[in-house]
Formats: sequence, C-alpha cells, structure tokens
Amino acid sequence: MATQKRGAGATGWPKNSTPPSYGAKYNGNPSMALNRTISLYPLTNYTFGTKDPLFERDPSVPARFQRMREEFDKIGMRKSVEAVLLVHEHGLPHVLLLQLGTTFFKLLMQDLYQLIFITYSTYFKTNYFLHVHTIFIRGELNTDEDEVEGLKRLLTETLGRQDGVSQEWVIEDIIGNWWRPNFEPPQYPYIPSHITKPKEHKKLFLVQLGEKALFAVPKNYKLVAAPLFELYDNSQGYGPIISSLPQALCRFNFTYM
Repeated sequence: MATQKRGAGATGWPKNSTPPSYGAKYNGNPSMALNRTISLYPLTNYTFGTKDPLFERDPSVPARFQRMREEFDKIGMRKSVEAVLLVHEHGLPHVLLLQLGTTFFKLLMQDLYQLIFITYSTYFKTNYFLHVHTIFIRGELNTDEDEVEGLKRLLTETLGRQDGVSQEWVIEDIIGNWWRPNFEPPQYPYIPSHITKPKEHKKLFLVQLGEKALFAVPKNYKLVAAPLFELYDNSQGYGPIISSLPQALCRFNFTYM
C-alpha cells in the first residue's frame, strides 16, 4: 500500500518514508521487475530432522506484553520479522506452518489436522490437487540490528542444521507490513489514524529456497501443512496475518521446478 501527495517532497507510506529497493538491497539487483517470478521446488527435495527444543522468551501472553511495555519505555517500538518459505507438491502451490507446540496451539493444531485431512481426502480424488507449503519463522530484532541480517539469524536459530554446515538464506522480497497499535493482540496492515506511537512493527519476507536443503526442526514445534485455499479468507482459523498470505503472494509468478 503506497500513497503520494502531489507536490510533496517525500513519497511512500508511512508518512515521510521512502520505500527501499528490496531487490537491490537483498540480492544485488538494481532493477525490480514488476512481473516477479519465484522458483518453487518439490517438498520431497527437502529433509527435515529434529534438534533440541527452542523456547520462547516469555512464559505467557500477559508476560510477553508486559515485557513489550517495559522495553517500549526504554527503546521504543519493537521491530520484528517473519519469513515465508515456499515449496510445491504435485506441481501447484499450498503452505507449511511452523508453530510452537504449546498447550493452546496443540488444541488448535488438532482441529487443523482434522480439517486438513478431510480437505486433502476430498481433493486427492481430482487430477488437479495442488498444495503449496510455507514455513513461517518469526522473531524480534535486536536493538539497531539490520532487518535482513536479523531474519537470517532467526532462520538459522529456528531451522539451521547442527552439523556445522552453514546455510545461505536468500531474502527475496518484502510481502507485508503489520502494526500493533497497543500492548494487545490485535495487529493491522496499516497504522490507525489515532495512533501516533505504534508498539510493534512487523515485516513479512519471502525467502527463496535453494533446490535442496536440510532443516532441523526444534522438537517442541509442530509442522502443519495448510494449502493456500485453506488459508484464504480464513482469519478465524489462522489469524489475520497468515490468512492474508494468498493475497500477499498473488503478485508473484511461480515456476514449479
């Protein structure tokens, strides 16, 4: 979403900000083509192992917002990033979600698994069943940390292999901006007009996977497969951010390798 006032010296939104060229910054490509093509590789190209649990910093949601409130008084708005990693299966797109296996999410996941199983059973009867999987990795940036380097750090901490082999993460593009107005769960893809100091700014990035890779998944995480048609317009089941992925990704052309 971008707006520009006639005769104004600054362009972009939020006010007085200039949109960076993400392609040039991340991949060294000075020209950003309007018609973007992303390569998707089969899910079977990737190997998923396990590693020690990765625990969140806060034991509960109230504790998380209390820490956010305390940090806001010291360093201001929190900056966080989320990564979307796509693969394909049967030659078309669906989404792989990595979620922490807390009690709340376990109950949610059981419902999702049941729903997805029913959906898959129905669509496997056709020749055109497609499903794209996306890995959603999220985390907070350290103070003054570059958002791209911070995202790569979080990807390595969450899915990085443990055999000493380093993984190269290619940050392809930014696909969304979300703001948290208050110390509460609601987030929006814009800053409400009455909010002058948002409490958190979250950016969603599309990460281009290589042809093959080994990922180590923390034991306390759950890997949930959800096709794009299941996410679409389903904020009740997946929340507003994840359910907006189909719209955020529709501007790309996918090549199934």
